Amino acid sequence: MKKIADYRKLLNVDKSADLKTLKATYRTIMKSCHPDKFVNDEAGRIEAEEKSVEMIEAYHFLLSICPEVIEQQLPIYKETIANSAIQDFDWKGQVLEVVFLDGSKYEYFGVPRNEYIKLVNADSPGRFARRHIFFTYTYRNVLKTSEPA
Repeated sequence: MKKIADYRKLLNVDKSADLKTLKATYRTIMKSCHPDKFVNDEAGRIEAEEKSVEMIEAYHFLLSICPEVIEQQLPIYKETIANSAIQDFDWKGQVLEVVFLDGSKYEYFGVPRNEYIKLVNADSPGRFARRHIFFTYTYRNVLKTSEPA
């Protein structure tokens, strides 16, 4: 959750920021820190490149957890969690990463350690995750490598 808060602070948006606000804020920031504005200032250009990379990362991350994007991808998400088994999962610092057999990978934020331990010890990790994780925590789609063979 700290990552989410840090990115929101970096882009100066609050928790209720919608897609339109996020895009507008990002564009405004990028106009001021775009490396092309510093043609004759090498130090300024390098600093602008670093800042723009940071802004791009924050924007794409916040975009991936934006309610409008989540709602748009909900049918795909429901299909994955209903019909694809969990291939692997890992937990680091309250972020649970779940890889599905269909090639999808999702990150769930704010998952406490004790919830992860319950998942590890569950008779059926898939059933436990459907009941306690999949719709409880903020999540984002990290990748979908390919369609299953």
